[in-house]
Amino acid sequence: VAKGKVYIGKDNIIREYVTINCSSSPDKATSLGNGNLLMACSHIAHDCKIANNVVICNGALIAGHIEIGDKAFISGNVVIHQFVKIGRLAMIGGLSRVNQDVLPFMLVVGDSRVWGLNLAGLKRANFSKEEINQIRKAYKILYRKQISLKSALEKLEKLGSPVVKEMIVSILSSQRGICGPKRNTL
Repeated sequence: VAKGKVYIGKDNIIREYVTINCSSSPDKATSLGNGNLLMACSHIAHDCKIANNVVICNGALIAGHIEIGDKAFISGNVVIHQFVKIGRLAMIGGLSRVNQDVLPFMLVVGDSRVWGLNLAGLKRANFSKEEINQIRKAYKILYRKQISLKSALEKLEKLGSPVVKEMIVSILSSQRGICGPKRNTL
């Protein structure tokens, strides 16, 4: 019987009762990069690709085929649907349910809703004020202007910023669509 694979990099901290499933076929692998922290009772399902310096908090459930970028932060008891991509330096708030892709640098809370930027993560990662301002402009175009995604992408291209280009690449490569803006409840 052919078995799947798991690759685990260096300097990871894997706490009590964490589960990491092997890949669903021998030609693929579940992979965990370097310097990650997997807190107690978190779960990484088959065929996931977790990059480097990711924090996955207690009780988080990462379904199969998920990709998580560098320095992402997945809070406690978060559930993420299979095939979702979580961008670099994204943060998912506790008890959230994520069923669409999360762009790099975004803060997602609740039911797949973008509430803003992961400013704490950007500052910790030593992003310049100019880079943060470019990401802020991109956020406003995508989530505040109420324009079509096609129009938003055209405006994002005009910003000409490498960090915004990373967001554009994530949008264009998305198979599940991207998380939408928070809903006004008033």
